[in-house]
Amino acid sequence: MTAAAPAGAPARAAVLGAGTMGAQLAAHIANAGVPVLLLDRVPDGAPAGDPAARSALATRALAALERADPPAFMHRRARRLVEAGNLEDDLARLADCDWVVEAVVEDPAVKAALFDRLAGVLKPDAVLTSNTSTLPRALLAKTLPAALQPRFAITHFFNPPRYMRLVELVADGEGDAGPVGALADFLDRGLGKTVVRAKDSPGFIANRIGAFWIQTAINEAVDRSIGVAAADAVLSRPFGIPKTGVFGLVDLVGLDIMPAVARALSATLPADDPFQAIARPQPLITRLIADGYTGRKGKGGFYRLNRTGGQRVKEAVDLATGTYAPAGKPRLEDIAGARDAAGLLAGDAPAARYAAAVMTATLAYAAAVAPAIADDVAAVDEAMVAGYNWRHGPFRLIDRIGAGRLAEYLTAAGAAVPPLLTRAAEAGGFYHRAADGAATCLSAAGRPAPVVRRAGTLALDDVRRAGAPLFRNGSAALWDIGDGVTLVEFTAKMNTLDADVFACLREAIRITGDGYRALVIGNEAENFCVGASIGFGLFAANLAAWDRLDAAIRDGQDTFRALATAPFPVVGAPSGLALGGGLEVLMHCDHVQAHSETYAGLVEVGVGIIPAWGGATRLLLRQLAQTRRPGGPMPAIAEAFTTIALAKVAKSAAEARDLGYFRAEDTITMNRDRLLADAKARARALADGYRPPPPPDPVALPGRTGAVALGLQVDAFARLGQATPHDVVVAGELATVLTGGDCDWTEPVDEQHLLDLERAAFGRLVRTEATLARMEHMLATGKPLRN
Repeated sequence: MTAAAPAGAPARAAVLGAGTMGAQLAAHIANAGVPVLLLDRVPDGAPAGDPAARSALATRALAALERADPPAFMHRRARRLVEAGNLEDDLARLADCDWVVEAVVEDPAVKAALFDRLAGVLKPDAVLTSNTSTLPRALLAKTLPAALQPRFAITHFFNPPRYMRLVELVADGEGDAGPVGALADFLDRGLGKTVVRAKDSPGFIANRIGAFWIQTAINEAVDRSIGVAAADAVLSRPFGIPKTGVFGLVDLVGLDIMPAVARALSATLPADDPFQAIARPQPLITRLIADGYTGRKGKGGFYRLNRTGGQRVKEAVDLATGTYAPAGKPRLEDIAGARDAAGLLAGDAPAARYAAAVMTATLAYAAAVAPAIADDVAAVDEAMVAGYNWRHGPFRLIDRIGAGRLAEYLTAAGAAVPPLLTRAAEAGGFYHRAADGAATCLSAAGRPAPVVRRAGTLALDDVRRAGAPLFRNGSAALWDIGDGVTLVEFTAKMNTLDADVFACLREAIRITGDGYRALVIGNEAENFCVGASIGFGLFAANLAAWDRLDAAIRDGQDTFRALATAPFPVVGAPSGLALGGGLEVLMHCDHVQAHSETYAGLVEVGVGIIPAWGGATRLLLRQLAQTRRPGGPMPAIAEAFTTIALAKVAKSAAEARDLGYFRAEDTITMNRDRLLADAKARARALADGYRPPPPPDPVALPGRTGAVALGLQVDAFARLGQATPHDVVVAGELATVLTGGDCDWTEPVDEQHLLDLERAAFGRLVRTEATLARMEHMLATGKPLRN
């Protein structure tokens, strides 16, 4: 649906269980272009002759998906691939499915009863998997027929499956061969997942460690009287953990989920596992759940939004009294100097001691259980990074602290030092790199094991270690990524665009043209590029340095046109945000190889300006080229106008095609780890026999009469209070550009004419007080100002 499914992808799949997880999983399988059958039980009392009533649970789940925020489907077409049914009338249809995944309630007896019904239905080569989050494979597989057992695996997705990258795979040890191996490849390439092979143990990897971390953090906060907001602040950024910390994460997942996970782990873990000693119920959590405070999906949780009096005040619960008070910003002045994990562990303040107690216990637990849950520490780290969004997995975090130092801390606290941690202290850490660049980590048995990149991936870390850049300045770098291909990496904060980026792009054109075959523009940051540096624009405007601003616009236009006319192919490789000028870069590339989770938009109107580096022109020309659109050029102009004036942002790479930001022939990569390798392969393919595209043909535009027509639409919005006075001004300038300025239908205009109109409109808008106020507000708050 968004990207071509890889070879070996299932022709048809089924998800059994239409709860939150099952329905979301069905949607994401459809995102990969695979038809999905979503089945759930027949509701009590549903009549035998009423198919709609008997499939109502799955049907309602699909209806909820269509309203989900964030969206479960990457494109509306994916919704058409999911069909609702029920486990009574539609069970026989599973015979057509290559992959069936069970996502029913976390009860071994319920799962076993369902598997017993499936055994005689599934085709001989179908793969059956369970999405259990805690139950071992051996427990679930013991009642399966012998012929089905090799085709049975655990595929533990994290919720929501579209956005969470981890899938823990527990199979029978066949490696990458056979049907389960083919499914693993589809999980990787088709669904975009980081597939981590886990050993068959309760909770697998991420939840085994994550549940221990969460339970320890809650217990210690209660015992030490640490506030919820303070706990989250001290457990997040210093350790490379998302700002939700622990309590915010539990609110996100659901307070009611945590006791269920704890019960499942307690029932299946050995009696001497350290988790058993900390898995104590918290009366406050029980009370919150009973009162409907189950987290974000309920009335709130550890945090809530108080909307009394029309306000939106974030409040946090007092762990001792259960009452709520404004969360505010935690007062952590006494540990302000401890900006990392090692600094916190050396602190004496109460919050620092709390953080030390939680994290040393968690890291020790990870080292203690690693031999039982994974083959090596790299798999554990990969699971925690992909499943819990930790920046560093537990073993890389130990290396940052020092394995020997952590062992000394545990000894001083009277805690046991796991043998694997002792081995790492002796070896100088868990990870090592040889002089030739080869990386190793400790296996779960404490022996060195190679850290191997997955085939078909390209990591800039490896490129950086291999040699110096071909060119570098303060905001960008040019790298040789092999096989005659170069890559420009933006490196400024949020990958914003400035004069240094343009200088690097011009050098890239020169250097690539002198001995290389193709250029890729991409990076491994969270976002591709959020646009121009607002700080520079404000600085120049406050100095009334209008010539400098005009020169910056000319510089960007000239640089991007040079990319578009380079004598070699240029491939953009975005992921995350590609906004404003970042999208304008991509619109001048020969091809875009986009990660599926690319959120693109020409959003300049939010700061009171319009796209002026060719974005408005390129979007207009693309809309005009849609020959199937009836009614002449005016509907195309109106489409471009609406897209830019409303600052529409695509919520996926597939939606970016619909908006005209990407072309129909631009391609999509589902797995972020494969994006740069796919872009490089695309660039090499385009290089064979490459010829630069000819300049766009002149286009006939309506001029002032068309601008007046567009202005009438804006005036209507203004009368309804949906557009501010400055919105009207900005929209008027945009309308002038898109309709060609002072021209008419009889005088076709070329690309340069439209670029000149963009630059002139920008120059007028940036001189207004309202635009400067919007830019200042955006720089200060990160949010648009309506003025």
